[in-house]
Amino acid sequence: MTAFIHTTSSLLTTGLLTLSLGCATMVQAASPEQLLPFQQRWAQIQYDLSDEDTQVKAFATLAEDIEHMRNAHPKDPELMIWQGITLSSEAGAKGGLGALKLVKQARSLFEQSIEHDPNVLQGSALTSLATLYHQVPGWPIGFGDDDKAATLFQQALQINPNGLDTNYFYAAYLVDQGDKQMARTHLLQALKAPPRLGRERADSGRRSEVQALLQQLN
Repeated sequence: MTAFIHTTSSLLTTGLLTLSLGCATMVQAASPEQLLPFQQRWAQIQYDLSDEDTQVKAFATLAEDIEHMRNAHPKDPELMIWQGITLSSEAGAKGGLGALKLVKQARSLFEQSIEHDPNVLQGSALTSLATLYHQVPGWPIGFGDDDKAATLFQQALQINPNGLDTNYFYAAYLVDQGDKQMARTHLLQALKAPPRLGRERADSGRRSEVQALLQQLN
């Protein structure tokens, strides 16, 4: 998160995650080598670009590039997840009510990926969708729902109990729920997560966010 996205505050207040037969031909999933450049670009945009307008444009371009790849692999759940994460991140950088369209698109992509296989990318779609339900405002403005978020986080943790992103975003949720002790437990677990090959910038950025949230709790 995985996935995929995101800050620990409301998307509005912050400025604002196969098998297919066609023409008798099986559509193959994108390879890890094809996916990794998208993941690395996301990390560079998320953690190295400080200007929000520049971020919005960069995330939008990245989402379009993933969409083009999905044209060749329309049922690939990993590409669905990363397009959803990118759209969610674009929404976070963009902010305001205009971001709601983006997070609704992201929600649909995460749901499609989960329907295909919730275990893909160690449950990243579950973590990303849970984060959306946590961060997006509830009715009548958005679709936010903390109960749904809690259920999805638990499902994600069953698949990937030691994941960096899974534990970080669940900890952020717990902080907002007032459970600081359990949040601290999951933040410390996040720091124990093994490094991800080729995703050093994402790991570094996320670990900094974990440390920042720990400092807030202290």
